[in-house]
Amino acid sequence: MSGGTTVQTATSEPWAAQIPHLTKGFAGAENLLKGGLPAYYQGQTLAGFDPAQTAAQQATLGYAMGPRAAGMQRGAEGALGRSLGGYTGFDPTQQANLLAGKVDLGATSPFASTANALQQQVMGRLKGNILPGLRQQQVQYQPGGSSRAALAQNKAITGAVQQGLTKPLADMYSGAYQQAQGMRMPAAQQMIGQQQFGQQAYPSIMGAPMSMYDKMGQVGAQRRGMSQSVIDRDMARYNYEAMAPQNALNQYMNTIAGNYGGSTTQTTPNSGGGLGSILGAVLPMML
Repeated sequence: MSGGTTVQTATSEPWAAQIPHLTKGFAGAENLLKGGLPAYYQGQTLAGFDPAQTAAQQATLGYAMGPRAAGMQRGAEGALGRSLGGYTGFDPTQQANLLAGKVDLGATSPFASTANALQQQVMGRLKGNILPGLRQQQVQYQPGGSSRAALAQNKAITGAVQQGLTKPLADMYSGAYQQAQGMRMPAAQQMIGQQQFGQQAYPSIMGAPMSMYDKMGQVGAQRRGMSQSVIDRDMARYNYEAMAPQNALNQYMNTIAGNYGGSTTQTTPNSGGGLGSILGAVLPMML
């Protein structure tokens, strides 16, 4: 037959001074469990855009999508297209005259008005001084005139016209031509340079308002950051107050922590009752 087993149970209890405090702590934990977790923070958790940020965003979109930016873009693209096409600042007729070296001699040109003034001056001198003087000489030396007198008169007229009209006009034309050729190309280059300057300045001109709006946005971002800090502070205070009972209980239980007691069970086999035990008891008696 088998010797069987023995089951022994040992029970231990907390220190007597701990029992009231443990009872209080467990009762508090049960009450917290019944009450459930606190509600989530009910206030605003995310700071909205600051008014300065909103104004900067609206101004940026309004400018970028408005007529000002579109007009500047059209102007810059038009200037770029004209410069790529060899624009010199002159119309086709002016360009042709420039290449041909032509000087404007029309009725409305400065050359025509100057020629007319010189002509009037020559006629005035002939009528006022030269011709009357020749006639007086003819009358004094040969009344009735002669072919020699006519030649002298023609020579005087030719000389007056040449000195007072032909030569000044020729000099003026030559000077006007040289001056025209020397001034028009620099003028064309200046106009082209202005267009190139406009093209180079285009990005900075377009971006200047954006930079201003960006500064506004930075101010708004600082204000929004401060608002978010206030919200975070309020949430931290709320979380602290909402979890204060749980935290207080945890600290209380940690303070009274120790051996709360319990029970242990140990099972061991019995030492007697087997065949070996019987033989061990009988054999010494038979000897």
